Amino acid sequence: MELTGSQIVIECLKEQGVDTVFGYPGGTILNIYDELYRHPEIHHILTSHEQGAAHAADGYARATGKVGVCMATSGPGATNLVTGIATAYMDSSPMVAITCNVGKPLLGKDSFQEIDIAGVAMPITKYSVIVKDISMLAVTLRRAFEIAKSGRPGPVLVDITKDVTAAKYEYEPVVPREILPVTETISEEAIDEVVKMIKASKKPYIFVGGGSILSGASEEVREFAHKIQSPVCDSLMGKGAFPGDDELYTGMLGMHGTKTSNYGVTKCDLLVVLGARFSDRVTGNASKFAYNAKIVQIDVDAAEINKNVIVDSSIIGDVKEVLKKLNEKLSPMEHNEWLSEISSMKERFPLKHEDGLTGPYVMEEIYRATNGEAVITTDVGQHQMWAAQYYRYTEPRTFISSGGLGTMGFGLGAAMGAKMGRPDKVVINIAGDGCFRMNMNELATLSRYNIPVIEVVINNHVLGMVRQWQTLFYGKRYSNTVLNDKADYVKVAEALGVKGIRVTKKEEMGPAIEEAINTGGPVLIDCQIDCDDKVFPMVPAGAPIEDAFDAEDLAKKQG
Repeated sequence: MELTGSQIVIECLKEQGVDTVFGYPGGTILNIYDELYRHPEIHHILTSHEQGAAHAADGYARATGKVGVCMATSGPGATNLVTGIATAYMDSSPMVAITCNVGKPLLGKDSFQEIDIAGVAMPITKYSVIVKDISMLAVTLRRAFEIAKSGRPGPVLVDITKDVTAAKYEYEPVVPREILPVTETISEEAIDEVVKMIKASKKPYIFVGGGSILSGASEEVREFAHKIQSPVCDSLMGKGAFPGDDELYTGMLGMHGTKTSNYGVTKCDLLVVLGARFSDRVTGNASKFAYNAKIVQIDVDAAEINKNVIVDSSIIGDVKEVLKKLNEKLSPMEHNEWLSEISSMKERFPLKHEDGLTGPYVMEEIYRATNGEAVITTDVGQHQMWAAQYYRYTEPRTFISSGGLGTMGFGLGAAMGAKMGRPDKVVINIAGDGCFRMNMNELATLSRYNIPVIEVVINNHVLGMVRQWQTLFYGKRYSNTVLNDKADYVKVAEALGVKGIRVTKKEEMGPAIEEAINTGGPVLIDCQIDCDDKVFPMVPAGAPIEDAFDAEDLAKKQG
């Protein structure tokens, strides 16, 4: 049948099972939006800014495992997606961004709102292309979805000239090809070598990264850990792949990881890394990372092997499929003496915080009120680390945060997308007041559609993480990090149609979060905490992770 380019776009979205799109219309994409008007089965969320649409598509993808979709018009509409696309790229989140450009005859002439968005996005996408021929439209869109979700997932951008959206071409529906996990690169010799290393180990440690979540390997990770009786730590992106309440779990690894995880990885004789890329925030001084251990890296992306840390053995392939093979070949093991040593560390070095209304206390109250079953999204900063440290994630895809790019302003859009993808879940975004200033406009989107997201602003009237560094390493010179102005976030929320609650005392936090959960609509909670609350433990930049220190260590050093 003959369809217009706009109709082909919509039919391709339906082929791929897309039920939700986030976007913002404009001149060049009007034909697609006109066709979208005729298809209420695709729910379109009009965000307040295109960046919010990109973050929402990303959050939807992370919460559901499906491909998130966002749309924008040419020029500034398209460039406003860029930070969201880069965020998804750094964290391997499957997303398809559809933009439209000026007509083909106007390309290259500095036409109104013309920009080479395919060129701009090339370094931050798995695939970036402009469609200038309608005969290539359907095949390109189908390829975009395949690329976004295959292998190591990531974002794809498809730019379409306006004349293509109006032209007509033959269209035949196609059933999407099933995307199979990467197994062809899994070597039996490599499997046997790793099995041999595990059997020889007396002090194994498992480090779980985001790849374990992307591959759906949580059950296999749990079986593997208990089979070889190994303690388990995770990266920021790996949270929920292994239950945070399991006896083998020791907490996050790295700059703000637990002392137990940092010391344990330093002492272990074998580190098995499951879908993690050895970020500098994890390794600290890479030359001194896990220097007592042989390192095994399991990853779907061959480019990650030996990129940041030289490893002793590796298996390239889907983490879930690799673990299935390892679990089949391994018999139950005992490392009681090693686990006893780790248990002693956990008792000596628990996470702890000051009394009163603090960021960690807020997270503990949210955990209590939600029974640990909420989807937590975050922005970036101290509040992000407290959310990673003090909320125990027991399921994959329940912690959504910008890890690789560290995007302030990510959380509220991501929460919106997560709630649209998982309406059965309580969804809470943890923000700092600095981040909230970057995305507060999306409260208007929440109120427009009555999306019941809870926005918790950890309000310390400063850029908290930057101030922490200024306090510890820059002689308390607080250059441009103080936000102590007259902004009233409760009034902002109410002005945008969202219920606002202010919390200034410890005893107010529990009732506030329970009221927010029971409201049935969007709610903002403004939590006023001290400007000098800090995230501990901490590893100085460039130092080995065994140099982790906390408030007590700092007090001893200073006094």
